[in-house]
Amino acid sequence: MEAPVEWLDPLLLARWQFGLTTLYHYLFVPLTLGMSLVVAIFQTVWYRTGDVKWLHLTRFFGRIFLINFAMGVVTGIVQEFQFGMNWSAYSRFVGDVFGAPLAFEGLLAFFLEATFIGLWIFGWDKLPRLAHLATIWIAALGATLSAYFILAANAFMQNPVGYRMADDGSRAELTDFWALLTNRVSLAAFPHTITAAWMFAAAVVIAISAWHLMRGQNIEMMRKSLRFGLWFMVISFAGVALTGDQLGLQMVATQPMKMASAEALYNTACGADASFSLFSLGTPDGSQEIWSLRVPYLLSFLSTHSLDGCVEGINDLQAQYTAQFGPGDYTPIIWVTYWSFRWMMGLGGAAALLSVAGLWITRAKSRIEMKPWMWRVLVWSAPLPLLGSLVGWIFTEMGRQPWIVFGLMLTEDGVSPSVPGWNVLISLIAFTAIYASLAIVEIGLLITYAQKGPDPLPDPNAPAHPDTVENTPTTVY
Repeated sequence: MEAPVEWLDPLLLARWQFGLTTLYHYLFVPLTLGMSLVVAIFQTVWYRTGDVKWLHLTRFFGRIFLINFAMGVVTGIVQEFQFGMNWSAYSRFVGDVFGAPLAFEGLLAFFLEATFIGLWIFGWDKLPRLAHLATIWIAALGATLSAYFILAANAFMQNPVGYRMADDGSRAELTDFWALLTNRVSLAAFPHTITAAWMFAAAVVIAISAWHLMRGQNIEMMRKSLRFGLWFMVISFAGVALTGDQLGLQMVATQPMKMASAEALYNTACGADASFSLFSLGTPDGSQEIWSLRVPYLLSFLSTHSLDGCVEGINDLQAQYTAQFGPGDYTPIIWVTYWSFRWMMGLGGAAALLSVAGLWITRAKSRIEMKPWMWRVLVWSAPLPLLGSLVGWIFTEMGRQPWIVFGLMLTEDGVSPSVPGWNVLISLIAFTAIYASLAIVEIGLLITYAQKGPDPLPDPNAPAHPDTVENTPTTVY
């Protein structure tokens, strides 16, 4: 019998397709989450101060937010369809549990967000200013709730709770929806994800503001938005660091193999031996180390909050899982987890350091002018937080392998049994081509509106208070 072609393996292709479409969808998620808050803050400042500069900034960044929101909706719908297309065995096994938070996300959070975004778009000339301000805050709340329900579904894959197995063992059944929503992993992952999204929104505000200031355009408004973006970045990074620490503790408690793989730690280590390598040279899987720059005790502290704590190694965990679950390889791809963990931290840290430098340089109005290359650095640094989030998700999902639901179902058992490899390949090529086209449209629209900038300021002698401003157009679209 002829062996199947490896590149037509349905499992391999289904994993590639789900990974690519999920990461593509996530290109839009953090900007939607973060920019909704930015727009709400800008509009609140305008409402409170009557400074028309903040009105124009609200309208300008509101356009960026809406373009991104529309693209996120399109890609998110396709992403969820894959559970029935390529992962039907997984859907049958955990659909009763996994589908519950996704249903709440669609029927409650998304409709809340979409409804109030509509009211915000069309309510500028029709709603009282305070009511109109409330619509953007409620839309931001809806986006945040949407993220939580999705993270609760993902947390079940990392740490299954709130279920029981059916009598025949064929599927998991939901028994405690509250336990599912309050999963320790989702409670830790949610603030980490949200603050990371704020970082990307801050980076976009910084980049757009720097681009206009570099060209001497919209100086008064862009100076304000630049300073806001720099501070927002620093504050958000502090949140990412603190919440990441808590998420790491939960990772050790629920998936110790993931933490061991993040450090390529093959043998259990304690205290000074549980060091953290900032950089290593050696084999791709980390099994043979040539040279490494290490910080003693750091891995122990990150994993246990104790300098004397012990961190279980890959070999010991492999033996433990073999005894518990039967023969098999329960180790993820080590070089992926090792480097994605470091890139995640490094990219986020670089964005924060650039913002600290920007705050120092622009600490006085006389210092707002920078050399051209410094403006360009701020402009091109915009993708750093997004790339950090993307590799963070790669670490999260690849570190769970070979499980699709940790301890319950292997990834190889979740793929649709009746879908041939060529079928998955065709849909993979089609999705990739469509998404590439959508990416060109999205990037083109964002660049066009970003370069256009906000509306010009009115006459400085015009009334400034929101209740008395006249002849200031408030219709956004």
